[in-house]
Amino acid sequence: MESSDALMARFLALHPRTIDLSLGRIERLLGALDHPERRLPPVIHVAGTNGKGSTIAFMRAILEAGGLAAHVYTSPHLVRFHERIRLGGIGGGQFVAEDRLADAFARCEAANRGEPITVFEITTAAALLLYSEAPADVLLLEVGLGGRVDATNVIDRPACAVVTPIGRDHAEYLGDTVEAVATEKAGIFKRGCPAVIAPQDYAQADAVLCRAAERVGASPVRVGGQDFTVHDENGRLVYQDETELFDLPRPRLAGRHQLTNAGTAITALRAAGFGDIGTAALEAGLRNVDWPGRLQRLRHGALAERMPRDAELWLDGGHNADGGRILAAAMADLGERSDVPLVLVVGLLGTKDAEGFLKNFVGLARSLVAVPISGQMAARPAEEVAGIARSVGLQASTAHSVEAALAGLSDTVFERAPRVLICGSLYLAGAVLEANGTIPA
Repeated sequence: MESSDALMARFLALHPRTIDLSLGRIERLLGALDHPERRLPPVIHVAGTNGKGSTIAFMRAILEAGGLAAHVYTSPHLVRFHERIRLGGIGGGQFVAEDRLADAFARCEAANRGEPITVFEITTAAALLLYSEAPADVLLLEVGLGGRVDATNVIDRPACAVVTPIGRDHAEYLGDTVEAVATEKAGIFKRGCPAVIAPQDYAQADAVLCRAAERVGASPVRVGGQDFTVHDENGRLVYQDETELFDLPRPRLAGRHQLTNAGTAITALRAAGFGDIGTAALEAGLRNVDWPGRLQRLRHGALAERMPRDAELWLDGGHNADGGRILAAAMADLGERSDVPLVLVVGLLGTKDAEGFLKNFVGLARSLVAVPISGQMAARPAEEVAGIARSVGLQASTAHSVEAALAGLSDTVFERAPRVLICGSLYLAGAVLEANGTIPA
């Protein structure tokens, strides 16, 4: 049997990588596979611009702490495609094994019979096929892009649909206004199914989501509003709804935004029928949650060892303007606790709002080193990123790699050991994890 890498290479050669928004192709393929999407455990479907992955990570950690098995589908991957498909198991799930992934790819290719289909659609069909053949208590299903006509939106009756905070991203596909993006995301709401709406940064997004839920006959549940609240109190996470109050530890994931993501995860689980998960599982889930490449402190590894003595190395895959705002706020919080120079190492794709992302760090970062993103044709040249950084008021230079950027820190005199944040792209985050030897598991 061909390896999954070989089959993926063939998919990329035969099928378009570009996004073609329609559900017809994947519905046809799923029909040829005898509809695996109809043989799944209860599905929690998650859309949004920022926070989708973290919210899913919280749900998985809580479910597994409660003794349940959770399938998980996320994208993109950081190092290997297998990270996208986690098969649930009691005590903790595992990324799909190579033989099972290659077999699913081959079966989907045969069932497709050479018909037009995109890479994301055929690989999503493979994931649904795998999930349909393995027992689990729940499937946590992340939208790839948008929601309304995303390849994952083939689930007729999810146990719950969740929309995390919405911002402007992928304007070429979703529209250039918050209202347009919210309309696309709201496309995962289904009649009679709970629609959990996370606290939104834009009032117009919240309004669109609530109207959409009411229009399709979903049951809207708003986090941080009249239905549920979550807040920090004396260093604890306090969650309250109409019937329960939980006094929980702060999440292991860094950043004040993770309080909201944790609250959204708890709300979604309760709305989806997992309300009997006890306080012990909630506590363990918040303490043990893991989501690589998202405000992750790298304490050990090949890259961490290149750092000046006592310097901190952080990694985050945030890449849009709102993600930059959230990330800058987290860095500011760290700065309040330990005021040391902040140095950014940044790589960005040409499809992203570089100015909108970088301007969040003006007055916060001491300097910026722009680096290329190896293997990404859409990556901005480092010189271009540095130029944009200077145009918004940041002191910027370039390096030919992350390794060179970190090595150059030793030649700079700082009054205190710096805090270094590598950011700007999930593709860059994946390359950094691989180079550091910190492979997601």
